[in-house]
Amino acid sequence: MSYIQVEHLRKTFTVRMKREKGHVLREKNTVTALQDISFQIGQGELVGYIGPNGAGKSTTVKILSGILTPDGGKVLVDGRIPWEERREHVRRIGVVFGQRMQLWWDVPILDSYALLREIYRIPEADYRKRLGELTEALQLEELLRVPLRQLSLGQRMRAELCGSLLHRPGLLFLDEPTIGLDAVSKLALRDFLKWENRENGTTVLLTTHDMEDVAALCSRVMVLGHGQKLYDGELTGLLRKYDTSRTVTVRFENPDTVPDLPDGAVLSREGDQLKIQYAPQEIPTPELLARLQKTGIIREMTIQPQNIDYLIASMYREMDL
Repeated sequence: MSYIQVEHLRKTFTVRMKREKGHVLREKNTVTALQDISFQIGQGELVGYIGPNGAGKSTTVKILSGILTPDGGKVLVDGRIPWEERREHVRRIGVVFGQRMQLWWDVPILDSYALLREIYRIPEADYRKRLGELTEALQLEELLRVPLRQLSLGQRMRAELCGSLLHRPGLLFLDEPTIGLDAVSKLALRDFLKWENRENGTTVLLTTHDMEDVAALCSRVMVLGHGQKLYDGELTGLLRKYDTSRTVTVRFENPDTVPDLPDGAVLSREGDQLKIQYAPQEIPTPELLARLQKTGIIREMTIQPQNIDYLIASMYREMDL
């Protein structure tokens, strides 16, 4: 049996509209957040759950974590119904929201961890071992006695991850965990998540708009739009479909060399560097490279696909999201 089973999940919300002039009551509008969502996730998988704002990603996470009750459908997480067996369920999951903290703002993070130990009833020996393991992996040793408010955003996110994993959850929900982080902090966070998944077999569901996070961490991705699942498979397959433009930069031994290019390729020059833009579906990359090699001696060459965020934006537009 799969670790997470979701079948025909549905959820709607009632939104009260702004009262119109002359009206006593406000009109109500029903918003469909999820409609007939089904998927399965195996234990130890690291899955990206992506989609534009309002697609239903956070609603799914809140249902799977037991915060919300769906209007219909079946959900099992490690054999439990999250909203019916919430107390037992939350003991076995961890949740990190990129813009919300569970640690206390004005006290040292070590004091917050001690309180979490009491909440989750972690044995003292297990707590000490796990705390040492996490603080070393997340480089938090020198920050344990510093109040949360005195930490940088990247340090706070590392501290938050540590707190969410102290009780060794089997499932970790990450909702925009790298939002606002600098490049160094993002890389450190990604390395830790790969380590945690590899060493402890923690199942991770990652919702994010940062496609570099998904590319670095997730072999499988699900795309959500208008409350419906639109894609479920490998990220490489998704990107291949929307990788409609690539750029080759090349320097020839003879800077005056002009290559013979296929129709549809666009050539521009920047000093002694030539830049060639082409569509891989129309001009196969091997064909283009063969032509360049026949043109002259190549001193330097790089092939750059489109930025992943640009590709995903193109996908959203095509899917009318």
